[in-house]
Amino acid sequence: MALALSLGQRGMGQCWPNPAVGCVIVKDGRIVGRGWTQPGGRPHAEVVALAQAGAAACGATAYVTLEPCAHHGKTPPCAEALITAGVARVVTALTDPDPRVAGGGHAMLRAAGITVTTDMLADQAHADHKGFLLARTIGRPMVTLKLATSFDGRIATASGESQWITGPDARRMVHAMRARHDAVMVGGGTARADDPSLTVRGLGVARQPVRVVCSRRLDLPLEGTLARSARDVPVWICHGDGADADLIAQWADLGARLVPVAVAPGGTLDPAGLLAALGQAGLTRVFCEGGGAMAASLLGAGLVDELVGFTAGLAIGAEGRPAIGAMGLDTLHEAPRFDLIETQVVGVDVMHRWVRRD
Repeated sequence: MALALSLGQRGMGQCWPNPAVGCVIVKDGRIVGRGWTQPGGRPHAEVVALAQAGAAACGATAYVTLEPCAHHGKTPPCAEALITAGVARVVTALTDPDPRVAGGGHAMLRAAGITVTTDMLADQAHADHKGFLLARTIGRPMVTLKLATSFDGRIATASGESQWITGPDARRMVHAMRARHDAVMVGGGTARADDPSLTVRGLGVARQPVRVVCSRRLDLPLEGTLARSARDVPVWICHGDGADADLIAQWADLGARLVPVAVAPGGTLDPAGLLAALGQAGLTRVFCEGGGAMAASLLGAGLVDELVGFTAGLAIGAEGRPAIGAMGLDTLHEAPRFDLIETQVVGVDVMHRWVRRD
């Protein structure tokens, strides 16, 4: 199962709205087939592994990181494929909460006389499939907030200079993290100040993440990098319901997808509504790269699932721009808490990764 989980991770960011599943087929102590969900979501992991195993799948054990699907969609159910192949035993890590499955795959396998074992390495599988699970249970994607800061928590000088606070090794790791998410998201202020491309570069990635920009008024440069490349790499712009109709039309003509979002009482895009809209559109894993107002909004609403920090060995001072905007907290008890799960030296910087404390 550990190998199946490792294989499944290869599909992260490549197969939404489907889950990034891994499958390993074992017979007589030998691996005869392995697979993971392919780009675009098909073929599914089980189908890839069964094709590799061929006749050797008969009487074998299949290890799958998520319950095999039981419904007919664009492809036949994977549970049916396992039955047809003559697999003798199926071991899964998690039950699929999708209402079209929700135990139906396990039931179909058992009805065919296949031995089914569940909940193997469930904790790791839950972490790997968190985005899919959230999308299916509460309708929003998983959110990773990445902050690259000076030692004193600044993302730019007072004049706005920010390139580069962290070193090349940290930036390369950020590109790898982008590639493992369905979308890269920034606020309108970051898009205006940095004119970013938000693509994965230098890693040979064929399927780029969606680029999401949150701008209530849609006041974004129509001749910037995102506008020029919107037909080549998807650009989704989340805007307020009062955005100018001419700007909406101009961005649509450039190839962007426009996503209307309700405006919160404070005048910003409602963060819960924003993520619900992205979940409805099929996204399961979103990588947010700021800026400060966006970070504060998501943190304040309790919508950040994972926090990734890259800290550099320089100090900018209080006049620098903070990584996280004002959150209106009066007591420490109100502050969102995260648990540290990983630290790593990356070139001249330190990466630290945290998960939200439930």
